[in-house]
Amino acid sequence: MTVAELPALLEDLGLSRDDVVELFAELTERITAEVEAVEAEHRAGAVWPTAEFADVAAGRVDDATAEAVRRRGCVVVRGNFERAQAVDWDRGVGDYLAVNGFEERFAERNPDAAASGSPIWGVYWSPAQVAARQHPNMEATRRFLNSFWHHESDGRDWFDPSRDIGYPDRLRRRAPGTASKGLPAHSDAVSGGGWRIEENVRVFHHVLAREPDRYDPWDAAHRTDVEHDSTAPSSVFRTFQGWTALSDMHPGDGVLHTVPIPPAAAYMLVRGIAGEIGLLGDEPEAAPRRFRADDLLMRAMVPIPPVEPGDTVWWHGDVIHSVADASNDTRWGNVMYIAATPSCPRNDVYRSTMLDRFRGGLSPVDFPEEHFEADFRGRPSVDDLNAIGRGHFGLPVSSS
Repeated sequence: MTVAELPALLEDLGLSRDDVVELFAELTERITAEVEAVEAEHRAGAVWPTAEFADVAAGRVDDATAEAVRRRGCVVVRGNFERAQAVDWDRGVGDYLAVNGFEERFAERNPDAAASGSPIWGVYWSPAQVAARQHPNMEATRRFLNSFWHHESDGRDWFDPSRDIGYPDRLRRRAPGTASKGLPAHSDAVSGGGWRIEENVRVFHHVLAREPDRYDPWDAAHRTDVEHDSTAPSSVFRTFQGWTALSDMHPGDGVLHTVPIPPAAAYMLVRGIAGEIGLLGDEPEAAPRRFRADDLLMRAMVPIPPVEPGDTVWWHGDVIHSVADASNDTRWGNVMYIAATPSCPRNDVYRSTMLDRFRGGLSPVDFPEEHFEADFRGRPSVDDLNAIGRGHFGLPVSSS
């Protein structure tokens, strides 16, 4: 798309250049205030909200914590699983990988990645991962997280907050002393793809109509239809991305960082338009199809607090995040990536691909076709699924 075609595109959105100037200035002012608030909270050591799992399960998370989750778009759930259970899962993952010679196979196929200390591995079906995804505690936490979203709006039910598809994801396993490169700032949701994506025009329609007060980052409207942008890293709708800690981790250990400002996605969308019409410099710049780092937002990039085995870490699907470089001489950095992926048209289509992949030990559709686990010993079968796990795959609850 050329710069010459921009006027027609803006006209389609009902925007003039002056409208963009005004809208971008307003959103910049709002986001700057949020960035400054995050900076102040970070100096005080209180950016990330935390909730005890016992309170989550009992429905007694206090209003102040809930409001903090809503504003910051992230939360650590302490004691989501018993520490002993998480330590046992960690040991089990290590045994599963060792008995099947995974590290040797990985290094043989990916010598460059192995040499760089890459700790994220294409393993999806270990007994620990399957058990954690289908654990009642995980279901309780997912329901809590989904409750922050408006799943009914515009006369539609956009997703079912009580049912999850158990989206299979990978492992991170980083040994003490391992130096590994992190991940640059990014967003995995369709929202990170910019204003040219039709879905984003619908999701952010209030912003593009110059009514940013009406935009709600917790409204699921138009995010869950089957049609979606194919450039997004994930083809599912996640209310929250997340992982389960299998080891103790401290903020300086190369951990997850986030920009805990959910409305930043709207700011970045308009920033893309502003760049294309030359508001950010002397020359127009092409709007990125994926998130491009922004100096203002990077001021608000903050790490998670210390976590223990059994804690879970969650962040709103739109939230910009990164992983710092790591080199720690004393602690492991082990996690299972497990998100909140509620049943909806988009996710149910993905669910239909999962069972055959599980049965065959194959890599899920969203990930590289590595299929490491096809011949792994100790890999779970359908017989190892409980009622929750069977529901993830769309199987009847009763196996009889």
